[in-house]
Parts: sequence; structure tokens; C-alpha cells
Amino acid sequence: MSGPSSREALDALAATDDGTPLADVLAPREVLRRETVFEGAVWDVATDTVDLGGGDGPVRRDLVVHPGAVGVLALDADDRVLLLRQYRHPVRHELWEVPAGLLDVDGEDPAAAAARELREEADLVAGRLDTLVEWFSTPGGSDEALRVYLARDLSVVDEADRFAREHEEAQMVARWVPLDDARDAVLAGRVHNPTAVVAVLAAVAARAAGWTTLRPADAPWPAFTERRPA
Repeated sequence: MSGPSSREALDALAATDDGTPLADVLAPREVLRRETVFEGAVWDVATDTVDLGGGDGPVRRDLVVHPGAVGVLALDADDRVLLLRQYRHPVRHELWEVPAGLLDVDGEDPAAAAARELREEADLVAGRLDTLVEWFSTPGGSDEALRVYLARDLSVVDEADRFAREHEEAQMVARWVPLDDARDAVLAGRVHNPTAVVAVLAAVAARAAGWTTLRPADAPWPAFTERRPA
């Protein structure tokens, strides 16, 4: 094994870097054909025949066609976050999560969907909602795009007006957790839900920056609105 390499040797590994801004860009390749091989209740599975360019001919790629989702990290005045424990059958675990849901209502604004999920799953209304972080869940196999909002200035929904939860949601357990304790649980490998992991770590980073990294709730989200092939 060799010792630590020089700065010059490390830089040589990125010799093809063109100096563009550090930002993902929409750059779709031509989809020659799409076959839906499975139609599900929530998402479908498709096989695309894609021309990647470069003269190597088209390739076939399987993907989950997903409506997208939003989550909400609710933070109270004492720097505590609300986590919900919910059973997830595919992994056979009860996971600690943040309120979240699908963007499966045609034309629904993502921020409005996030506020709805917060109300339905956590019995909370936010006086302030900001965009915290967004990402693709599994870009190698799904087109699912997610965005998490930071909810503050919280108020509790009156009992008479609360949503009647069912199925897995009916058994959810809610817990207020100091943000730093949630961070420690994530880094110790005790919390595995990806939305909770990303949201908690993003909130810790945003807090360290004095919340200057937050964006408006209606900030553009091209990764969601422009991600699908024509």
C-alpha cells in the first residue's frame, strides 16, 4: 500500500472537472420506448429503452415510477423534533420517522401537501413553513423526488377536528426528541428511515448556519416538476 498522496495526485483524479457550479442539472437522454411492466396501487414499474449517446446504442433500464413525496420536520420552541414510530412491512421494522406523505393528489402544491400531512399524522399546524432539504430517494432505480419542510410556530389541532388515522398510521407512537438527541440516534445507526435521517442532519446543519440556508416554502423544485421524460 502506498502512503498519503500529494495534492497534485489527488487533483489528477478529477482532471475532467469542467468547473461548472456544484449543482445537479436536468439532462434527460432520449427515451425511445417506455413499457409499464407492473401497475401498482401507489407506484408502477417501467422499462425504458434509452439512448445514452456516445454511439453505443440504446440500453434498457428498469425504474419505479413514483409520484414523489414530502416530509415535515416539526421543531418546537425548545428545540425538540416530533418523531413518529410506524411499522413498515417491507423491512419488518417499526421506524422512527417524521410526518410524510405522497404527492398523489393531482395539482396539489407540495407545501400544502406537507401542511396536510403534518395535520393528519401529527395533529399539528405550523405558523411557519420553510424548505429544508430535498433529494432523490433511489436515483439508480426510481424517479421519486422528496422535499422536507421545517415547521415552526406550532399549534395543536383541537381533538374534535383531528384526522381519523387507519392501518399502520392508527398505531403510530409520537415522541418529542431534542434535536441533538435525534442527531446522535441517526449517527449511532439507531434511526434508519431515510427521510428522518436526511431531515434531522439537515436541520442540525441549518441551525449551525443560523437557519440562513432555509428557502421559502414555495421555492422552485425542478427536481420534482421537471424530472419525468417527455
